[in-house]
Amino acid sequence: MIGRDADVTTLTRLLYIAYFLEVGLILVLVPWSVFWERNYFADTLPLVRAIIKNHFARGAISGIGVLNLVAGLADLRTLLRWERR
Repeated sequence: MIGRDADVTTLTRLLYIAYFLEVGLILVLVPWSVFWERNYFADTLPLVRAIIKNHFARGAISGIGVLNLVAGLADLRTLLRWERR
C-alpha cells in the first residue's frame, strides 16, 4: 500500500507542477499579446482600459507569471531529486 500512496503523491505533485508552469506561462505571455487589449471590460470601462494599457501593470502581471514559473520549476527539481533516492 505504501507504493500506491507514493504514486498518488507523485501524480499530485506533477499536476501541481503542470498547473504552476501553465499559469506562469500564460501570465508572462498574455499581457503582451493582442488578446490582452481585446477585452470587453476595457471597451466599456475607461478605468480598466487605462490599467490594461499601462506597461507597469503588464509588467507586474508578467512578474507574477515569472514567480509561478520559478515555483513550478523549483518543485519539479525537488521532485526529480526525491525520485532518484
